[in-house]
Amino acid sequence: MRYPLIPKFVGITLLALSSWTHAQSGSNYPDRPVTIVVPFAAGGASDILSRQLGKQLTLTLGQSFVSDNRVGAGGTVGARTVARAAPNGYTLIMGTNSSHAIAATINKNLGYDPLRNFAPISLVAHVPQILMVNPSLPVTNVKELIAHAKANPGKLNYSSAGNGTPGHLGMELFKIMAGIEMTHVPFQGGGPALLALASGQVHLMADNVSSALPQIKQGKVKAIGVTTSRRSGVLPDLPTIAEQALPGFDSGSWFALFAPADTPKDIISKLNAEIVKALNVPEVRATLMAQGADPKPGAPEELTKLIRDDIDKWSRVVEKIGFKME
Repeated sequence: MRYPLIPKFVGITLLALSSWTHAQSGSNYPDRPVTIVVPFAAGGASDILSRQLGKQLTLTLGQSFVSDNRVGAGGTVGARTVARAAPNGYTLIMGTNSSHAIAATINKNLGYDPLRNFAPISLVAHVPQILMVNPSLPVTNVKELIAHAKANPGKLNYSSAGNGTPGHLGMELFKIMAGIEMTHVPFQGGGPALLALASGQVHLMADNVSSALPQIKQGKVKAIGVTTSRRSGVLPDLPTIAEQALPGFDSGSWFALFAPADTPKDIISKLNAEIVKALNVPEVRATLMAQGADPKPGAPEELTKLIRDDIDKWSRVVEKIGFKME
């Protein structure tokens, strides 16, 4: 017996399901709460940015955007979680150059590919780092620090939030360009690393301005330079490292929103448009800039290029210092 109507029926059914899925993926998104995974501890720059952005998206899209801190391994624990999540727009990540660029240059067993396993949505902000020394160190600027390090080879040490973080590789780049030797002392997070500097356990470190600012204002650490190519808006009188001693030096942190790969393009487009609007709301911009962040929304393609450029940049540094994590 023949069933000539079955293929036609199946085709119509698949077409209907496809249309329904498309409608659900874009026009009705979001219809339930959205989770933004923060791959670092509460209180840090990624956490602050996630919560501020989530608050504004909640207002404009009518569903809660809730931050979920998944801490560990320089941001890779949270990134791995999101890479394996359903690609439906309900699990996102506030990724960083640590989790989505540097990690790929130092870890053979990362468990995800920053370019293939994520759909870039938008850059959120750049955050400069501040080069700081313990007040007991007899230097007041970058030139004096370099001279002191050369006069005392191998005697200085610096702390960081952990191996493979921007504060680690940024300082390794500083060592290369300055021609000096210092010992790296990694900690489990930026908070402990900064406390080690303030207490005199280490001599110097570079940390995000949002985290460093309270310690600088209290005089517990001494700020001597900005790591990025431009000065920080919250410390406008503090010259950059490039201005003072090392032309071309540029290191810092960036933060961006990603979804799992294969998330429908209309969801990505909708989120991108809403992020651009959110980061241009005066109150949101003012709040982020007060934390030292420079809001920088943009197209997904721009974020992809930033990742590729950063992987290339930090790969050269990692190769130069011979650093790898298994």
